[in-house]
Amino acid sequence: MVDVDWAQTHDCCFDTDRVPKLLEQVERTEQADQVEQAQRGSDAEAWQELGYRLVLEHDLVSPASFAALPTLVRLAHNNTNARRLAGEIMERAAGQHGCDELLAERADAVMGFRELLDSHLRSRPADYLAAFRALLAVEKQYHWASVLGDFTDDFFHVGCPHCAVEVTVAVGCHGHYSAIRDWHLGDVGRRTLRPACAEELSGTGRWMHRIAVRDGEDVLADGILHLFGKAECPRCMSVFTIADEYASANLPALR
Repeated sequence: MVDVDWAQTHDCCFDTDRVPKLLEQVERTEQADQVEQAQRGSDAEAWQELGYRLVLEHDLVSPASFAALPTLVRLAHNNTNARRLAGEIMERAAGQHGCDELLAERADAVMGFRELLDSHLRSRPADYLAAFRALLAVEKQYHWASVLGDFTDDFFHVGCPHCAVEVTVAVGCHGHYSAIRDWHLGDVGRRTLRPACAEELSGTGRWMHRIAVRDGEDVLADGILHLFGKAECPRCMSVFTIADEYASANLPALR
């Protein structure tokens, strides 16, 4: 356990005193056998304040965000708010936050979070997608963690590696296709996607698909097969692997 000098650890609002107090409050409430209704309301407000102090818009986090991870992971076993907030922090771990050393010091907490998320996913929870994305972030698959949806109506924009035109790739209830998106005409020149075979998957795609299949998430598993499959460019008719082109354009600049 690494001690935190909270007096030198600012949050996203550049304060140093609120996060430790809020963490103490939610941890105290979690440990209580019975909580009065008024206290429950105060606890909800504490989680809300923790949210905007630890994760700002535009993917901003702070030293306090990573310093809070051990407490959040400890609470995440039984608390949805803690699990969600820890996941949001991890999804932003590749950003330009300047806290790499502080994150490295929380390696034990990150490892514990990985085990917790894997166990949670096996229970097929209501927040499955959020937990799946958090696990992707823990595995340092930040680009997928930030964009992966439930494949009911998902779109990915990739550049054709041959003619450089922007291709829209749709994976969802409205179809599985590639097209050129036109402001007035919609998706033009649709071409049906060519999903990968599960046996052909490797690396991240294979791992993602295995987890989804294991947990009975059929729509997610099928979406992953299409995402890691091939698309045809409507302009030059060349065929490319969707995931490869998307990942190469969206990999975070790790330092």
